Amino acid sequence: MEQPEDMASLSEFDSLAGSIPATKVEITVSCRNLLDKDMFSKSDPLCVMYTQGMENKQWREFGRTEVIDNTLNPDFVRKFIVDYFFEEKQNLRFDLYDVDSKSPDLSKHDFLGQAFCTLGEIVGSPGSRLEKPLTIGAFSLNSRTGKPMPAVSNGGVPGKKCGTIILSAEELSNCRDVATMQFCANKLDKKDFFGKSDPFLVFYRSNEDGTFTICHKTEVMKNTLNPVWQTFSIPVRALCNGDYDRTIKVEVYDWDRDGSHDFIGEFTTSYRELARGQSQFNIYEVVNPKKKMKKKKYVNSGTVTLLSFAVESECTFLDYIKGGTQINFTVAIDFTASNGNPSQSTSLHYMSPYQLNAYALALTAVGEIIQHYDSDKMFPALGFGAKLPPDGRVSHEFPLNGNQENPSCCGIDGILEAYHHSLRTVQLYGPTNFAPVVTHVARNAAAVQDGSQYSVLLIITDGVISDMAQTKEAIVNAAKLPMSIIIIGVGQAEFDAMVELDGDDVRISSRGKLAERDIVQFVPFRDYVDRTGNHVLSMARLARDVLAEIPDQLVSYMKAQGIRPRSPPTATARSPPQSPARTPPASPLHTHI
Repeated sequence: MEQPEDMASLSEFDSLAGSIPATKVEITVSCRNLLDKDMFSKSDPLCVMYTQGMENKQWREFGRTEVIDNTLNPDFVRKFIVDYFFEEKQNLRFDLYDVDSKSPDLSKHDFLGQAFCTLGEIVGSPGSRLEKPLTIGAFSLNSRTGKPMPAVSNGGVPGKKCGTIILSAEELSNCRDVATMQFCANKLDKKDFFGKSDPFLVFYRSNEDGTFTICHKTEVMKNTLNPVWQTFSIPVRALCNGDYDRTIKVEVYDWDRDGSHDFIGEFTTSYRELARGQSQFNIYEVVNPKKKMKKKKYVNSGTVTLLSFAVESECTFLDYIKGGTQINFTVAIDFTASNGNPSQSTSLHYMSPYQLNAYALALTAVGEIIQHYDSDKMFPALGFGAKLPPDGRVSHEFPLNGNQENPSCCGIDGILEAYHHSLRTVQLYGPTNFAPVVTHVARNAAAVQDGSQYSVLLIITDGVISDMAQTKEAIVNAAKLPMSIIIIGVGQAEFDAMVELDGDDVRISSRGKLAERDIVQFVPFRDYVDRTGNHVLSMARLARDVLAEIPDQLVSYMKAQGIRPRSPPTATARSPPQSPARTPPASPLHTHI
């Protein structure tokens, strides 16, 4: 679930029925006049977006913005990128919360209100900008089941005005360039009574209708009038949507703890200007229009200088696959006694002659997709938590096929056959230890780190993890390697520890060391059980959700190691044309519907 640094991206409006999206749309969220839930400061708002399933009508969380401290009028930087289908009614829901702790559990935070709309409603509004009142009805909706629940349980007051949500949509261009730049400032205005200023920059791109959309914030530099901000990277499409002459506005603020940041001044530029790099053209006067009107001798409120600028084409998951990167798929299955006796129908390992059990369904759903990225179709299959014949020793890393030298099985059918064979020969025992199988795959991943191979470990488990500290350490060590981990929880156990391993909200750490990347994705199988018996559709959703983060995780590893695809991606411009001719602006979204 972890999104790229400055935007939330996940393809929700699925292609399960063969639909092809017309385009991708970026949704920007702002709010005005939110409820104030904090006693001694303003609310710290977070927006959660949900999408509604086409068949079962359940609401499912799509993504979350960042939290903005101390404001009732947030402009969220993190975007939601969705596939847009002209022919479908794509229902959306936006819930606002005042965040009171680091807990990812939304019930731990104050509910501020919600709004419902469709994607078509946003893109069809004038300028693709929709304003809706936030409401708290007598009932809110459970974020997982979509069923009504009393809104007051989240601190809501039915009927109370909750402010306004502003939703803007813009079609994304196909530009794959990423710009990396760094700025400094000189002699900014002093805004703090007892100190200097705590300046930060806010970047906005202009829209087709002349409005502006926030696209980046720098970090705050404390107590200085001459800050040097850190280098940052931003997709060119987010900065100007592929139009090199589109106005980019930059505002300079002095940060204040209570959220009432002081405006220092602003300047405008364009991508074409920035692409000139460090030069006299990229030293900008920071102007405060109100000061300029009041003071005849006013010159500026300081200057901002571009220190460096570089652009490179962003490589995609498919670029690496086309370049020959192989995905090595390994499965690890939980054989602990908590699964129940496999000979009884209540067991999660029960082999019915009529249908696959949860383990086999999950394995098949994920395996049938991922197998196409591995040319030899030979997949290691491991078990953990069982007593093995002939001596009854407990193992947390045994081959399902019984071959210690080569645990690989031929295809998904081979894994299923070895799984069924193991159920007949081993004794279910315990405890539930993950670290050995994580370490097993990490050893293989460590052997080839040139970008030609990437390992994916699928762990299917029913229980509460027993070796949490060791597993965390194994995952932190594995985060440096070309590998990802998928965990599917079957059965009705509480999976709080799995959510912790899935470091979307808080990056996992061990012995004070943070994981370099988020490499774990967890989903509970029960969320995908289709009551109508349509296993094909529900398992397709399961596979889509657990595999959704693999492409970004693979690309993040390659980028961190400086590995380019072996076959270069088909051409995109590496730098903007320097001729005075204007690049045609990106097509307005409404021309596609």
